[in-house]
Amino acid sequence: MKKFLSAFLLATVVALSASAQQKLPTAEELAKKNVDELETRLKLSSTQKGVVYNYAYSFAKEQVALMKKQQATGYNDEEVAKIYRLSNETNKSIKAVLKPEQAIEYDKIIEERLSGIDPKKKKKRKKGEEEEKVVGIEGLKSIKEN
Repeated sequence: MKKFLSAFLLATVVALSASAQQKLPTAEELAKKNVDELETRLKLSSTQKGVVYNYAYSFAKEQVALMKKQQATGYNDEEVAKIYRLSNETNKSIKAVLKPEQAIEYDKIIEERLSGIDPKKKKKRKKGEEEEKVVGIEGLKSIKEN
């Protein structure tokens, strides 16, 4: 799970850094987008949604601060390690709020994010044809190449 979370954070930072020429999203925008997806996929109660939003917002503030700092001063291993730790803590905290069946689906969401799968843009396959999944570092590399 640590590897998934680390890769997820790295993918997020890379994706946001790549779009750095555009306006950086705010912490509120990042948190809302994340919580909206989780609410839809996990069928969160209003209480769960509020708690998850607080965790997501706190993490997003740190992410945005790191992105701004990286734009100004460049890459810093210590700061990235701090974000990895915060990402792990945030995901643990979110999972603690979820019911067991929601936690299983949450793990799937994290895995999809890490592998670059967008559930809204699933390709239609011909009957009998399997979808090839690229996982791990190769999956992250393929995102950048597209």
